[in-house]
Formats: sequence, C-alpha cells, structure tokens
Amino acid sequence: MAKLLLVGCGKMGGALLTGWLAQGTAAADVVVVEPAADPSRVAAVPGVAMVDGVDDVAAGFVPDVVIFAVKPQVMGEVVPLYARYPSPATLFVSIAAGTTIGFFEGSLGAGAAIVRVMPNTPAAVGRGMSVLCANANATAAQREVAGRLMAAAGETAWLDDEGLMDAVTAVSGSGPAYVFHLIECLAKAGEAVGLPAELSAKLALETVAGSGELARTAAEDPAQLRVNVTSPGGTTAAALDVLMAADGLSPLLDRAVDAATRRGKELGG
Repeated sequence: MAKLLLVGCGKMGGALLTGWLAQGTAAADVVVVEPAADPSRVAAVPGVAMVDGVDDVAAGFVPDVVIFAVKPQVMGEVVPLYARYPSPATLFVSIAAGTTIGFFEGSLGAGAAIVRVMPNTPAAVGRGMSVLCANANATAAQREVAGRLMAAAGETAWLDDEGLMDAVTAVSGSGPAYVFHLIECLAKAGEAVGLPAELSAKLALETVAGSGELARTAAEDPAQLRVNVTSPGGTTAAALDVLMAADGLSPLLDRAVDAATRRGKELGG
C-alpha cells in the first residue's frame, strides 16, 4: 500500500483517513500534518502519527502520495513547503475547491504529478461523490492510486477537462448544502400548514433521505420516479404545478449552480 501524508485532518480529511484505514491502509503508512488537530480524531487508531508541521515528519518517511485537505485560502502558504518531496515520484492530490492544477505546478515544480479532486461531504458516511482530474505528469499507476484513495469515501468519476471542475464543484461539491436547505424548507412548509415542528422536521428529513436512496437503487431514472408518484389531478400534481412552473425550481437551481460555478472560477483566479 502507498505511504500517505495527509495535510489537514478536518471533516473531509478525517473522513478520508477513516475510509483509508477501513480499506486496509496500515496506520504506520499514514502521517497526518494538522497543527490544530483534535487528538481524539486519531486516538482510536494506534500507529497514525500526527505532527504539527512538515518539518516534524520523520526524515525516513517518504510519502508516495501527499494529500492536501486544507482550506483554499491557506494553500498559498502551505503547498510550497512540500516541494521537498521527490517529483514526479510523489503524487500530490488536492481536494481544495477553486485551486487549479497550474497553481500546484507553479508551487511544486512543472514536473510534479498532480491530481485535483472535488469530493463532497457525504464522504463522512462513505457516500461521497468525488471527481478527479490529473495533469500529464501523473502516471496511470498514480491515477489508479488516487482513484482508489477517493473510492474509500464513495463513488468516483474522472474528467479530462479541468475547466469543468468549477461546474462539478457547483453541482456536487456544493450540492449537499442545496439538499440540506431543501430539507429545511420542506420542514418549514409543513409547519406552515399546521404540522408540529418536530413531526414536520422528521417527515422532511426521512422523505428526502428515502427518496434519495430510492433514486440511487431504482431501475427507473428520477424523471420516471416522479411520474410514478404523481396521480393526474392529485395532490402531488398540484404541488408540481408550482415547482415545475416557468419560475419554479428548475430555473432557481440553474441560477444557483451558475452562481457557484462563477464563484469557483473567481477563487481559481
């Protein structure tokens, strides 16, 4: 198995670490760099070394993969510190939104092997969706390693065109927040028609969760599943007349995804 240097062990980094260990990565093959670490995050995993900075990594530990899981705002000060690792023998993987492959090549050297990844927060429960994009320096073997690492947190897909990563971020990376807000709104709408708050919240949460699982496992596509639950002239049809109107949910999501895509491009410079 590859030796892994995880830079940042917040919610996403922690979810990935949990997945790698469950996948069979030996604890001794992982070092975590996290100055603000909560020791309890790895307390149950003897053998995982946690250090404050790259200078504290044992001299004999040479990672096959360095995974950057810190916020985009600090990448500029963090990434150049890792140019000490041999390139292209070391694969560098980033899960930061808006931070381009070109930025990493500029910070680590033009010959660096880079894989840029956009995961999302359901990775915390092993149901994430990660889209990966590699530069020309990443070998087929390194791409395979990167894909396997991200598969520990859920489903994966690859892109050849990095220019589409901002759109991926807008749909998938930011998408969980849209779903969480839908749950909030559905619960409030239930309260507005008289349901007790606790019951309405439970109905909204379980309906969205169950519908998502049905959409994932059903043979029919979501459009057909919608048709299946909609009786002509019934209650669902009355609601869909509002949601599918010219000013309904679809154009609203179009604007939301467009706004997120544009912001991703701005973050990438």
